[in-house]
Amino acid sequence: MFSTIGYIICIPFAWLVRLFYSLTSSYGMAIILFTVAIKLIMLPFQLKSKKSMMRMSRMSSRMEELKKKYANNQQKMGEELQKLYAEEGINPMSGCLWSFLPLPILLALYSILRQPITHFMLLGSDVVQKMVDAVSAAGVDLSTIVRMQDGAAVVKDGLTQLLPTGQINLVNTVATQMPELGSSIEGWINVNYSFLGLDMAATPWNAVQAFSPSWACIGLILIPILAGGSQLLFTKFTMRSQPQTEAAASTNRMMMWMPLFSVYIAFTMPSALGVYWIAQSVFSAIQEFFMTKFFNKRLEAEENARYEARQADRKRRMEEAKALQEQQRQENAKKQSLKEKRQAAQAAKEEKARKAGASTTEAGRVGDRPYARGRAYKADRYDDDKK
Repeated sequence: MFSTIGYIICIPFAWLVRLFYSLTSSYGMAIILFTVAIKLIMLPFQLKSKKSMMRMSRMSSRMEELKKKYANNQQKMGEELQKLYAEEGINPMSGCLWSFLPLPILLALYSILRQPITHFMLLGSDVVQKMVDAVSAAGVDLSTIVRMQDGAAVVKDGLTQLLPTGQINLVNTVATQMPELGSSIEGWINVNYSFLGLDMAATPWNAVQAFSPSWACIGLILIPILAGGSQLLFTKFTMRSQPQTEAAASTNRMMMWMPLFSVYIAFTMPSALGVYWIAQSVFSAIQEFFMTKFFNKRLEAEENARYEARQADRKRRMEEAKALQEQQRQENAKKQSLKEKRQAAQAAKEEKARKAGASTTEAGRVGDRPYARGRAYKADRYDDDKK
């Protein structure tokens, strides 16, 4: 099942390598152009991941403040971080998936190189068996092609079992000794693994074991060293744009060991994979440089726009608060005016009553109370002595 899935994954990559090999007739150039094509295909996703990572880098100080503030409350810290991610439009997991994609591509390329008949030319196992039978009938030494046991080829389920590099050696044998045999097979490609005087199908460790002061040997040994060195430089370059947090620092320390691991892997795999690794690191560094420069300007413009929007919103809220305050003042003034009017009306009413009470002359009063509103009262008006 896994072999079938692996074969299906190899199909689009094999098509690309075949296309570039047919255009350049150079396996090394085909690998380099294949790397460029993969980078272009992945560019939209890497742009999104890069933008998110740079945003996280710019807000790393705010993240650290939240972690310190809520160090004793993990739930609250998580809620505040999620709120911060939402405000900034960041998905912290957006860059994780794409960071794992180079591995399946590398494995697919390894299968294409190690099994050129079935995974590069996409021919069946029956063609492999036909070619083995043909070179065996021609008297070619099969010790570097098939598995031998007690001087005989190992056969399983009717198929001769090949060595890990058996298909590569079979293709080289046919291309150099029996080219007419390959021409008789539809879809067959006489692959030339030579690039800059180096055998792209050879393993650099074999060159170490059989060292000789020749470019063919020294060049193969240099490929893993250049692969590790280019990856080291790329790793250091990318670290500068990552969030400067404790978790990031721990991850960076682990990543610094990856170039050494790459050197080891490149020594044990066909040199074409080392060339792919070098091209991958070089093109990734170039891409990283331009993406960093582009997003720095863009993020600064976005931050300035957000700052201006916040300032405009703050000004708007201040104006609204001022308008509300003025409205409340006017309403209070109206209430005060109405109260004063009522008080004035009450005072006027009281004044009117007072004036009304004081309108009777002293002659018409009995004490403070008006006695009559007609003629003035005279106690002796009707006395007898005035008749």
